Amino acid sequence: MGRGGGGGGGGSRGGGGSFGGSRGGGGRSGGSFGGRGGGSFGRGSFGGSGGSFSGGSSYRPGGGGSFGGSFLGAFAGSRMGSGSSGGGNHNAPSGGGSTRSGCGAAAIILIVVIIIIAVIFAVSSGGSDVTKSTVAREPLPKGSVNETDYYKDELGWIGSKSVLTEGLKHFYDKTGVQPYVYITDTVDGSHYPSLSDLQVFANNLYNELFTDEAHLLLVFFEYTPSDYMQYYVTGTQAKGVIDDEAGTILLDYIDKNYYNTNLSEDEFFSKSFTDAADRMMEVTKSPWIIVLVVLGIIVIIVILFAWWKHAKKQKNLEAQQTEQILNTPLEKFSDSEAEDLAKKYDNEKKE
Repeated sequence: MGRGGGGGGGGSRGGGGSFGGSRGGGGRSGGSFGGRGGGSFGRGSFGGSGGSFSGGSSYRPGGGGSFGGSFLGAFAGSRMGSGSSGGGNHNAPSGGGSTRSGCGAAAIILIVVIIIIAVIFAVSSGGSDVTKSTVAREPLPKGSVNETDYYKDELGWIGSKSVLTEGLKHFYDKTGVQPYVYITDTVDGSHYPSLSDLQVFANNLYNELFTDEAHLLLVFFEYTPSDYMQYYVTGTQAKGVIDDEAGTILLDYIDKNYYNTNLSEDEFFSKSFTDAADRMMEVTKSPWIIVLVVLGIIVIIVILFAWWKHAKKQKNLEAQQTEQILNTPLEKFSDSEAEDLAKKYDNEKKE
């Protein structure tokens, strides 16, 4: 269910290389349901929303709809209702203005709340289940790799070689490390290997496939539908770029995209390597910076709206007072008051 209790992102190391030191590697198990199928069948019989790893994609839309609909709808309704009732106690122009201003304020607040909800939702769901990159990594220099093919598919999963290799080549261009994906349902003749068996198999396979220490080999094992294990090995030179954190980022994206049934098998691997390369080669910025910027813009908009509303109210009040004065017969004023009003009216006309 979701991620299994594998060896985590780091894992143990094995093998050696011409550059000295030991190779990097790590793996984990995952799946059980809600993802893809095994063997030549491709996808599993269940939808991608299942499994504890999916992290709430099945309830977030409903929850957001309930909050956004019932709460905001009731809020807007109460504001509009209060504006309408205000018109009964005043004359028509005054009541209408109150209703319009009430509706306008409700609309502004509604938009602000919706924006805040959207930003918070985006922050909480956009890559939060993937390890953050805390290191600025530099790609391997060109010429480090003795280039090879990019994958071997023993299960017949890959329908488009170009789609798969597009993502793998993107990873190569970004990191300088050439990736290789090995898809199988058998490890040393067994359909039921342990993670340690997969680790040994992957390290031995690296020695068979490559003549350099600048490759990343990912062995993806799946025999039982939607129950998989994965283990990666990096050469001693490649380990300088694909460290434990970077390797965990790759495993995280494979786990995440595994449950996206909108992706074909070739797209699943291609996107996982593309996403991982983009993330691991840059320091991950805090998403809350975006939230604070958006909130700052919203505060400015609210202040400007309040200023505009006050200015409009003041202008309407002055216009109403002027109209009342002009409609008042001069006989009700004393001579001095009438002269003052006449001068004021003449000055306003000249302006």
